[in-house]
Amino acid sequence: MEKTLYAPPDLDSTPEVDELLRRLEFGPFERDSLTSAPGRNEAWKGTTASGQAVFVKRLMGSPADVQARLTRLLQFQDLAADLQAEGPLRCPRLLGHDRQAALVAFECIEDAQTGALMMVEETFDDSLAFRAGQAIGTLHAFGPTRADLETEPPALPSLDLLHGVPEKMMENFSFGQISAWGLMQKDQQLVKGIASLLESESRAPKAPSHCDMRVDQFLVVDGALYIADWEEFRLADPARDVGAFAGEWLYRSILDIVTTRGDSTLTEFEMTHDLIVRRGVEKLERLRPRIVHFWSGYRSIRGEVDPQLVSRATAFAGWHTLDRLTASALRSVRLSGIERAAAGVGRAALLAPEKFATTLGFEEAA
Repeated sequence: MEKTLYAPPDLDSTPEVDELLRRLEFGPFERDSLTSAPGRNEAWKGTTASGQAVFVKRLMGSPADVQARLTRLLQFQDLAADLQAEGPLRCPRLLGHDRQAALVAFECIEDAQTGALMMVEETFDDSLAFRAGQAIGTLHAFGPTRADLETEPPALPSLDLLHGVPEKMMENFSFGQISAWGLMQKDQQLVKGIASLLESESRAPKAPSHCDMRVDQFLVVDGALYIADWEEFRLADPARDVGAFAGEWLYRSILDIVTTRGDSTLTEFEMTHDLIVRRGVEKLERLRPRIVHFWSGYRSIRGEVDPQLVSRATAFAGWHTLDRLTASALRSVRLSGIERAAAGVGRAALLAPEKFATTLGFEEAA
């Protein structure tokens, strides 16, 4: 699969980007070198007049949200050198920033593949999963931390939104997202399960955590693994990161139900409930080793973890599939059968994590 190149935002309307690069003594971007990447932020990737490869991101959102995310990112960067000295955790090097313009400039990891692309191409192997586990284990095992690190949990899952989405927020929802949130809000067992998970999280030991763990945050080049996008970094329940990694593969296995990966062609319209369940089990079993090796790598660094971490991580894996459902619904007018299947599997993992943990592979590598 070839990489998709995206046109970058107009630099002439954002002169602060070149101004930052000049202050860093790299010179402005060479316009014909620029590409971009999709996401909630504006981004530019290219070569400057001095030949430096740079990735610049402009954080987008409300002023308060942007400044909070930038603060967390910079706090992580203050700890990054010590964290990377501890072992296998690597991250792109911050070159500079402009707080007023909400800009951050990083070294460009050239020719890197994202973990998301490698997942689709099936080149994200067990060895890479093991090293990803070691990297996150290194983060969670890090001892000295600053007293000013944020300790509030991330915004989602939110009990407030499960009881009602504000009208202002609804204005930007697709019909698919309205359906997804409506599905969750009507499910009182799910609401209670999320309340229970958040209560368990509040009592859990905290550790430095990424809190936005997705495989598209992984950059791989020449066998080296980097983890990017630290805007949600804080002291948090490490089960969030562990569960999110497992949730990525759980969600992928559900999407694969209607693919021909390793078997014959089958469309969504040919499926009965029983067939969806059977194929879902088969697809998860095929991808489950990634979670097993991640957990093995994680435990090779952390050793002993709190007794309830596996249960909470499994529940967060379930939430992750629901979170991915609401994100994917942004582009749709209705929820497909496969998306509803994803919601059902995520619900099952969240409500009965003690039964689902072995299915995901956590207990096997413990």
